[in-house]
Amino acid sequence: ESKHQSPTRPDPVRSPLNYCAQRIHFGGARSVPAAGSSPTSSVLTLDNMNPNVRKVEYAVRGPIVQRAMQIERELKQGVKKPFTEVIKANIGDAHAMGQKPITFFRQVLALCSYPELLEDNNFPEDAKKRAQRILDSCGGHSIGAYSTSQGIECVRQDVARYIERRDGGIPSNPDNIYLSTGASDAIVTILKLLTCGEGHTRTGVMIPIPQYPLYSATVADQGAVQISYYLDEDRCWSLDVQELRRALDAAKQHCNPRVLCIINPGNPTGQVQSRQCIEDVIRFAKEEHLFLMADEVYQDNVYAEGSKFHSFKKVLFDMGPEYSSTVEMASFHSTSKCYMGECGFRGGYMEVINMDPEVKAQLTKLVSVRLCPPVPGQALLDLVVNPPQPDEPSYTSFMKERTDVLAALAEKARLTEEIFNTVPGITCNPVQGAMYTFPRITLPQKAIIKAKEEGQEPDMFYCMRLLEEKGICLVPGSGFGQKEGTFHFRMTILPPTDKLKIVLERICEFHQWFTQEFS
Repeated sequence: ESKHQSPTRPDPVRSPLNYCAQRIHFGGARSVPAAGSSPTSSVLTLDNMNPNVRKVEYAVRGPIVQRAMQIERELKQGVKKPFTEVIKANIGDAHAMGQKPITFFRQVLALCSYPELLEDNNFPEDAKKRAQRILDSCGGHSIGAYSTSQGIECVRQDVARYIERRDGGIPSNPDNIYLSTGASDAIVTILKLLTCGEGHTRTGVMIPIPQYPLYSATVADQGAVQISYYLDEDRCWSLDVQELRRALDAAKQHCNPRVLCIINPGNPTGQVQSRQCIEDVIRFAKEEHLFLMADEVYQDNVYAEGSKFHSFKKVLFDMGPEYSSTVEMASFHSTSKCYMGECGFRGGYMEVINMDPEVKAQLTKLVSVRLCPPVPGQALLDLVVNPPQPDEPSYTSFMKERTDVLAALAEKARLTEEIFNTVPGITCNPVQGAMYTFPRITLPQKAIIKAKEEGQEPDMFYCMRLLEEKGICLVPGSGFGQKEGTFHFRMTILPPTDKLKIVLERICEFHQWFTQEFS
């Protein structure tokens, strides 16, 4: 502060409430600050906050996204840029990218939100029946009421029937279904259950590299130990059990490996695991006594010829009782991906298999602390797992919309691979599934040196320059993990085809300019 400031002026750091509170006397005695603290020191600081939170990183909404939002504000203020809009290709947010909602889903949700519309003849009868059934299962016939903590019973029943149909009749028990706030919430909950121990006995969690940063962030937040196993980029990001064993054996020196996470179809890499690969993973999990977590939120997003989604549960049960009665597993699904893209409703579920009944009771207790998942999200999930049937009036339009969305994504997956592979210095594997591509980029040595001078990872430096020059927001591969000495970026294929072509064109132009600039 200036030495000329009036000595009677309150310290600007103090809020009025704190300033007054420091002068309150209880029982005639003045409160005394704790030793080592001053009356103006904060209760919560970076030094005394939860150290695990400081370790959390989430690249999908990291510094580059913050800069993109700042540039958007600058454009609105009239600041001149080499582009007129920022195109955010950093996140799998389908509706934000222009995808239209599925009509039937929104009709039923509208009816649930405003039941007076049930009298409106503009809504089809099957939509009204679905809405009425959901409302009848809600407290006070309102989706504004809390549900049971595990989720609305009729929705869990519908999820179980959906799983049975998907997996060819393998039974699913609604009591093993937990509805959740998107799949992310359920994944965090299971990892919280599994984390224990100290030092060398601390839980180790095996996650694929590249990975979706939810996993590394949650492992850090829980104070668990990340065990990285690398997907094989040269074999279209396939998973090799020998690599799992290498990672596991190395980790046993400093932690207790207990969990194996699989993302299939893959995020950010877009691969679809073969049935043989899934069988090998299940055998490995049994041999090493690992809890399996199967992230299957992209199960409808399969595009490549010869690729097919196989659920871990179906493969597990097809392998017989030796595996189906012993391997502990949780699988996850969401309303945010596939053809729905309903990210904002935060609907999802997990199914737990072979979980110890006493642990399951603790899981139920844990989810009850959060009261319940969003009820509109539960209603939406019910429609995803119980869509219009062939004898219902909405079936034809529903199937057309669903098919059109998935066909457009398949075409955009093909287009992305094709265009990127025409550019020297960009190598793109086929996008077999999911919603992203994760191409490898070759960066000049001068650019790598320049990035280090600026305290950035080289692919972060690349993506930041791309944002400043072309208005394209991507996520650097370093935010997902990658082999030392390799560089990538993740890009969603969700923009409409005409806008996607612009994105691809700008990235290709930029890469050629960037390479020349730093050669």
